[in-house]
Amino acid sequence: MSLYETLGMKQYSVDLRERLLGAIDAGLSQAEASRLFGVATSTIKRWKQQRATTGDLTPKPRPGRTPRIGSGQADAVREQVAHHPDATLADHCARWAHDQGVRLSVPTMSRTLRRLGITVKKSPPRRRAGSGPPRGLVGGHGGVRSGDVGLR
Repeated sequence: MSLYETLGMKQYSVDLRERLLGAIDAGLSQAEASRLFGVATSTIKRWKQQRATTGDLTPKPRPGRTPRIGSGQADAVREQVAHHPDATLADHCARWAHDQGVRLSVPTMSRTLRRLGITVKKSPPRRRAGSGPPRGLVGGHGGVRSGDVGLR
């Protein structure tokens, strides 16, 4: 997901651009068109310039890098996470490099999973025998929980 999509900024449709410029061509002022269509006058000027130079009103590509893991590889990411649900992000990066031949950073893998709506929740760690007092007990004996101190 790009920054623009994250912030809720969407490109105006070609239809809106054509209708707005058609209204201006029919005699509506830019200020009136701006208020009527809810588009800034600077945007109207840019569209007029684009139409004059290219003859086209299609939106320009959004700036930014192309994702290292494209939308066509989404199924492969989902499959990898499903087969290795307890793997860390670093583990997923290493697996991706081995399986797909593309090295990724941990933040890139994190952004990819977030963009795909995948959450990676680890299984809770298991306590080992003799590894100390159970959680929440003060001193490991006496049955006094840390929250119960001073309440007796």
